[in-house]
Amino acid sequence: MEMVFKLRMINDEDDNFVRDYEVFYSMTLLDFHYLICEDLQYDPGNMVSFFAADRRWRKFQEFTLVDVGEGTDPERPPVPMGEVFLGQILHNNNDRLIYQFDVFEDRAMYLELMAATRTQEGLAYPRVAFANGAPPDQFDPAASPRNQSIFEEAMDGFSDFSGDDEYDDE
Repeated sequence: MEMVFKLRMINDEDDNFVRDYEVFYSMTLLDFHYLICEDLQYDPGNMVSFFAADRRWRKFQEFTLVDVGEGTDPERPPVPMGEVFLGQILHNNNDRLIYQFDVFEDRAMYLELMAATRTQEGLAYPRVAFANGAPPDQFDPAASPRNQSIFEEAMDGFSDFSGDDEYDDE
């Protein structure tokens, strides 16, 4: 039985968007990219990058769709996705990846390792184990569904009064 990673994907553009992927630890980042594109109906040929990230979502290693050479950080040059297996960069629960699907607008998905388990009889892998909400539009942030958190929705009503000098203190 092979090891399976359960990765949860979220997005800061829509609080309702969630995906749980169950993938083999031996899957390359390139194959994972194709799985994500198939699930979200994105064009897999666009410029994208994965980044290994720390607990505060700070990027520290880039993995690119194509070999871009040395990149901007000579200490940690970008590595092509096809040369890296998930098991090489994810080791513990809560390890994180950033999937930057729109490099021009700096838009990304955030992935966190939720569990590492063995394959289950009768299930086909890789798979989308859970899906909620529509994915953000790949090319146009304005066309993406925008569902706010409960806090943001509650605070929206207060913006009606900001900067409005027509109201008298009396």
